[in-house]
Amino acid sequence: MKPIQMVDLVGQYQKIKPEVDAAMQRVIDTAAFINGPEVKSFEQELGTYLGAKHVIGCANGTDALQIAMMALGLKPGDEVITCSFTFVATVEVVALLGITPVFADVLPGTFNIDPADIRRKITPRTKAIVPVHLFGQTADMDAIMAIANEHKLFVIEDNCQAIGGDHTAADGTKRKSGTIGHIGTTSFFPSKNLGCYGDGGALFTNDEAIAKKLRRVCNHGSDVRYYHEVIGVNSRLDSLQAAVLRIKLRNLDAYAAARNAAATHYDTAFAGLEHITTPERSAHSDHVFHQYTLRVTGGHRDGLKQHLEANGVPAMIYYPVPCHLQNAFRTERFPEGSLPVTEQLTHEVLSLPMSTELDNEQLAHITATVKSYFNQ
Repeated sequence: MKPIQMVDLVGQYQKIKPEVDAAMQRVIDTAAFINGPEVKSFEQELGTYLGAKHVIGCANGTDALQIAMMALGLKPGDEVITCSFTFVATVEVVALLGITPVFADVLPGTFNIDPADIRRKITPRTKAIVPVHLFGQTADMDAIMAIANEHKLFVIEDNCQAIGGDHTAADGTKRKSGTIGHIGTTSFFPSKNLGCYGDGGALFTNDEAIAKKLRRVCNHGSDVRYYHEVIGVNSRLDSLQAAVLRIKLRNLDAYAAARNAAATHYDTAFAGLEHITTPERSAHSDHVFHQYTLRVTGGHRDGLKQHLEANGVPAMIYYPVPCHLQNAFRTERFPEGSLPVTEQLTHEVLSLPMSTELDNEQLAHITATVKSYFNQ
């Protein structure tokens, strides 16, 4: 059996190696390293795939979130509602800009932000909502957009873990995750479903005026070289990374299908297993399984993790400490106990290997190892 990785990037590369090598060589041969044709082509192709009128590449997913907030004119004293059960970048950029992060709890089944708690957390200072489409499926965007429209709030989708997924609205219409709010953001970190070979990110919107502001902020606050309208940043998608992403984008749906096949294998193997709750599938979203995350109850999570690792199966805890209990973001407004579902999840979640390259032998070993822990 091949060694099991959380994400097998080497195996994935081997399958597309000739295309990737040729594409990167093409960039090197032309020396079009910054804002070259590969970047423009990728932005157009991603826009077509997503059904988004405007795609703006940037340096990484964290920058994408910051640029979105800067382009929307959010300022110190404003409040942004998001979740605490997320990677720190979502909250980090809010605080970095002097904006106040306000935490809503999440739903225990999907792990996504709870619209009812968003509504409870709105104040006169609230200016935006940042739902995180966690682990590969969207938050309840119908409910979130209804709240945003009612209170005239911006919605920035943190789509770093769910790119390629479909959201189905109440009327049956489907839209790609990240294209429903005012701005969508994503990361192309190598382990993402659509990952590059370094760092990268993008923003997407269907609003022409917002797109112009996003491009301006990305480019030192400039529309015309050496003329600066606002304070901006220097955040660009590298041409070499865009060349890789163009190839991976063509395979993204196949990658999602492979991840779903692995998830189905896990679901079947763990059905009815005491102390294991398999991932809930949302009624309004498909799942592209950036992570396959179990809830392990009865105090068995850490023991199961140790057992897996002792038997050659990596496992990860996303996330062991929620943002509102991190030293960087602790406030009296959100003490321990203030987000009960979030805090419970941090003691129960465990993510198993999830990759486009998992084979049946590896999946059989992973599932057998999980079961053997409970049969000791």
